[in-house]
Amino acid sequence: MIFRAKANKALDRAEDPRETLDYSYQKQLELLQKVRRGVADVATSRKRLELQLNQLQQQSTKLEDQGRKALALGREDLAREALSRRAALQQQVTDLETQHATLQGEEEKLTLAAQRLQAKVDAFRTKKETIKATYTAAQAQTRIGEAFSGISEEMGDVGLAIQRAEDKTAQLQARAGAIDELLASGALDDQSGMHKDDIQAELDRLSGGTDVELELQRMKAELAGGPSAGQQAIEGGPGGQSQQQSQQQPQDTPRFDKQ
Repeated sequence: MIFRAKANKALDRAEDPRETLDYSYQKQLELLQKVRRGVADVATSRKRLELQLNQLQQQSTKLEDQGRKALALGREDLAREALSRRAALQQQVTDLETQHATLQGEEEKLTLAAQRLQAKVDAFRTKKETIKATYTAAQAQTRIGEAFSGISEEMGDVGLAIQRAEDKTAQLQARAGAIDELLASGALDDQSGMHKDDIQAELDRLSGGTDVELELQRMKAELAGGPSAGQQAIEGGPGGQSQQQSQQQPQDTPRFDKQ
């Protein structure tokens, strides 16, 4: 029972209703062909009986003529013999006519059966094509629905591939971020020599900020008093102030005349 159940399930999964309908239609066509062949055989037998009947009737007519001629010649014995043979032929003719009527009836029955079977086959063909078209449309709708819902085998494989790609991408991103953090903290050495430690990075940041402040002061000085004032403001320091005081000191020093 288990084997039959498994086999039945496998056959049901592998069965295609369209193929089954086509096979049934093919069998009906073969049956219709056999019925037509039977009609042709019966018609052939009937035609053969008709030929035999024609021959027997011709022989019967010939014996009748021979009997008349024998009586005309005064040969009654010959006339009796001819009539006796004619009577035997008439019995054969009667038997053949009975067989002919039987064959003709069978031929009519087979012809009617062939016509009915032909109508049945035509109706089955129309229904078959309708069922096949409906099944194909339903199958297409099912596949489209499965594709949209993601439960089909093909779309399931695509979904798994996308999921694996996303997982690998996230893993690589996490690894790259971890490596950057380790390089920044100094836990890992940069073999290329391009990485700077945190102290050097802070010094570079401070020097970069000082350059920006100096440039900003220079621009403010230019806007306020021209290039010379700006240059003096930028160069202002201990050296500049001492030069200005040295220029003004002779004026402030008192002069003494010699007596």
